Amino acid sequence: MKRRPLILGTAIAAAAVLALSGCASSENGSDADAPASGSGGADYGLVTDGTLTVCSDIPYPPFEFEGGDNGTGYTGFDIDLLDAISKKLDLKLAVQDTGFEALQSGATLLAGTCDLGASAMTITEERKANIDFSDPYYDSLQSLLVRADSDIKSIDDLDGKNVGVQQGTTGEIYAKENAKGAELVQYPSDGELWPAMQSGQIDAILQDQPVNLVHEKADSDYTIVETYETDESYGFAFAKGEKAELREAIDDALQELRDEGEYDKIYDSYFAAN
Repeated sequence: MKRRPLILGTAIAAAAVLALSGCASSENGSDADAPASGSGGADYGLVTDGTLTVCSDIPYPPFEFEGGDNGTGYTGFDIDLLDAISKKLDLKLAVQDTGFEALQSGATLLAGTCDLGASAMTITEERKANIDFSDPYYDSLQSLLVRADSDIKSIDDLDGKNVGVQQGTTGEIYAKENAKGAELVQYPSDGELWPAMQSGQIDAILQDQPVNLVHEKADSDYTIVETYETDESYGFAFAKGEKAELREAIDDALQELRDEGEYDKIYDSYFAAN
């Protein structure tokens, strides 16, 4: 899987980051470990002072799913990366489970219930009209998952087949444009897509390759028959025209993690070959 080098952004938030004080909170939320009131993220316009509140559509493994030991109740590549970023900003991390459609449209972010969205969201020109994005943090492919004994060998074999897609995603767009003759069945998240596949309600799933790869590895009865280069990059999402200081600080922290090699460690824990 390709990884595209990022250009180092401006250091607008560097002084603010260095000025922040306090340690990351413990799981029991003791005052000794939590940032002092008004100190963590004072210039970022956070929903909750001292806390980076993230909205995400869960589950969507390996990017976000239940578990982990970071105190949020969730883990995954997106969550672990933001946990490392929040530590650099001397902030606690909180995660809210949110529907993807409202998140990618910008409605959830404009409502002010969270500081940013992190949900394996592809940066597109259409979405840029409603939300602001961080620097890209992940490059992805689309893919086609079928039963191992299926007669579907490529996207050209989908005529008359029921193909599951997640509503509002680039996978759905790709399927509409390329899966000729297929009957597209929309689901709100992978949490409904995968059980539908297992129960025989759909013949294939067309969605992000890393997510289908998790299913392929978990059950040998299923296999990815094709992947599709779509030049997709994921970004963290912010309310349009808001949170500029926070977005710049997160871009700087992300670049620091890349420079220090910490990004690669998190990446490899989810996407290394073995």
